Amino acid sequence: MTYTSPWMTPELDSFRDAVRRFIAAEVTPHQDRWRKQQHVDRDLWRKGGELGILLADIPDAYGGSGGSFAHQCVVFEELAYAGDTAFGIHVHAIVAHYLLNQGTEEQKKKYLPQLASGQMVAAIAMSEPGAGSDLKSIRTTAMRDGDGYVLNGSKIFISNGYLADLILVVAKTDPAAGAKGVSLILLETRDCPGFKVGRILEKVGQKGQDTCELFFDNVRVPAQNVLGGVEGQGFAQLMTELPYERTILGVSGVAAIERALQLTVEHTRERRAFGQALIEMQNTRFVLAEVKTEATVARTFIDRCIVDMIEGRMDTVLASMAKYWISDLQCAVVDRCLQLFGGYGYMLEYPIAQMYADARVQRIYGGANEIMKEIIARAL
Repeated sequence: MTYTSPWMTPELDSFRDAVRRFIAAEVTPHQDRWRKQQHVDRDLWRKGGELGILLADIPDAYGGSGGSFAHQCVVFEELAYAGDTAFGIHVHAIVAHYLLNQGTEEQKKKYLPQLASGQMVAAIAMSEPGAGSDLKSIRTTAMRDGDGYVLNGSKIFISNGYLADLILVVAKTDPAAGAKGVSLILLETRDCPGFKVGRILEKVGQKGQDTCELFFDNVRVPAQNVLGGVEGQGFAQLMTELPYERTILGVSGVAAIERALQLTVEHTRERRAFGQALIEMQNTRFVLAEVKTEATVARTFIDRCIVDMIEGRMDTVLASMAKYWISDLQCAVVDRCLQLFGGYGYMLEYPIAQMYADARVQRIYGGANEIMKEIIARAL
């Protein structure tokens, strides 16, 4: 009996078909080249905007496609099923939700249509060389000066950093006020004196995703570019929006688990050893049975999370559970599946090897899994 997620509908099935065709035509053929150049082509963003997949769950009043979180999940799942980690649509969507939920009406009308069309690529700059998950320790400042702010500091590990036209920068507007002194600043990067993109960083995996260092040297930002129009709200805004990001990581993680299982079943049916197909051996069958069970449990859990997100009741604790448990499981499943490929599994020409390299960061970004456990523990 084929399982169907409770949030899927015939309309979403049609949307999934369109997304799958788009990925087959515009993403899959270019993955190797993007890994070499360390970023996708800018034209991909425009094409994604034309199809309406960049901001699928943003209201059409702001240029989005007017769908629900389910529509965005379809996009994330299909990218994972295709093995793509280069197209930074996830971060793009996250920034859009900061704008939708925390921005002023003027900010929403100015930026969301450009993000939806692919005219602008978005990034969010949180991590610094000395501050990762501990956002209270950031040192980047945005100090008031006349009719604007002066931004100074640096950021590291910024996804979409190379191509980004709009960066949501986490900065301190009052360094003496602790968490209450943090603000989110909207920085337009085009023709921006003092802003510099550093090198694209060499990563273990996800090599097609442009991940950069960013530098701010007396960068002037208009006062109206404080997200929400009031400084000092940044930490609260981050805590409100992070569950969206962490649920997304869970969605992609489950899809990756399902892909790893499918690839491994196909390989073990075709590969023979000692006169029989690998899948006929008890050890192989037991490993696959275990992975199938884990994949089913993970799918059931993430479907519950997706429904909660659609209905507006997703909370920080459940999102933290999804992020940590699924990303841990993703790494474990891919490792066990790779083992069944033998030496072939260690060759990057085999998708399972690429999945192994790409999966590891899932346990780190979006909040390290140790931080997720701390959040969960505090709610006990």
